[in-house]
Amino acid sequence: MLEAGLSSPVVPYGADQTLFVVIDRRDNATEIRVERSDLDTTIGELVAGCFNDPIKVISFNTLEHWTKDISTDVAGEIRTRCDIDGVTLPDYLSDFVESHS
Repeated sequence: MLEAGLSSPVVPYGADQTLFVVIDRRDNATEIRVERSDLDTTIGELVAGCFNDPIKVISFNTLEHWTKDISTDVAGEIRTRCDIDGVTLPDYLSDFVESHS
């Protein structure tokens, strides 16, 4: 995992990519960012518990130079997946989903 302020060791290839950044809090003082190039993988990793305390998900495009906070959309998708699978929302995601719903 990367600490805030450090660049990713993997530079995206190609001029037009949309990347997804999960901002995760390890403790009260430290936040980390984890970049992914696939939204479905990002959501799957959130549900699987790969993050300690996610606080925000941001998407950005390398060609069009835009960023967007997609935390509300991701929280809705997490809730939907849990409902479809018939499982309760995991405790480690409850704050994230509740704050972005």
